[in-house]
Amino acid sequence: MVKRCQEVGVRVRYILNSDPQTVAVGITPEFSCSYFAERQEQLLVIKQELLQLPLYERLLAMGFRRSGDAVYRPRCPNCDACQSLRIPLTDFTPSKRQKRTLAHNRDIEVRVTNSYSPVHYALYDRYIRARHHDGSMYPPTPEQYQHFLQCQWITPHFIELYLDKQLVGVAVTDILPDSLSAVYSYFEPEMEKRSLGALMILHQCRLGKCWGKQYLYLGYQIDNHPKMGYKRLYRPYEILTELGWQKNDCPDANPLHTR
Repeated sequence: MVKRCQEVGVRVRYILNSDPQTVAVGITPEFSCSYFAERQEQLLVIKQELLQLPLYERLLAMGFRRSGDAVYRPRCPNCDACQSLRIPLTDFTPSKRQKRTLAHNRDIEVRVTNSYSPVHYALYDRYIRARHHDGSMYPPTPEQYQHFLQCQWITPHFIELYLDKQLVGVAVTDILPDSLSAVYSYFEPEMEKRSLGALMILHQCRLGKCWGKQYLYLGYQIDNHPKMGYKRLYRPYEILTELGWQKNDCPDANPLHTR
């Protein structure tokens, strides 16, 4: 959850359609990290209420993400564990394990809609209570769900998974001019053996390719974290560094979480 930001003298410069512009950025106070209890977290927050989609796509390429209407990027004083990761869709090839996941779930129907349904929240509620009861998103409420995922300046799409006409997974996804951004995914907690989290990423990759998108932004990869270390399993991927986006096509040793 993005905390209230303070005014600071930080500005981000970008060029859109050859027209140089600036965007004001605020910074939050330090607060307890959502991923490592012993650490402090701090965020840069874009101080602009309504964003155009090409601008948001530029900000994604600079390591920002959205939570509801807020666009933020970690700027922690003593930690750089959060690494922005994206998949170049033209180059992506499922691994043997990912191909097995696709084959194992051939009986699942995939639908895409931009309409919110109360059934989405019912599944989200079960997922959070079963999988994240010890996290900052617990306890779930309809208001929290709407604040976290809905947005005034972009209409999120819902990539739905159905098994025997029952909704079993949802990948909330932003569709941008040249990319997709994975906002959040949740699934039926009793169906863990189907690897539905991985399946939704694979379908995001498939749909992104079909729609002619260049990248799928997966958010922040956090090594050495049991729930946030799975994104390196989708190869090739690119990590944002001080030198820009660096491509990696080599198998990573001992991934912590296969989702």
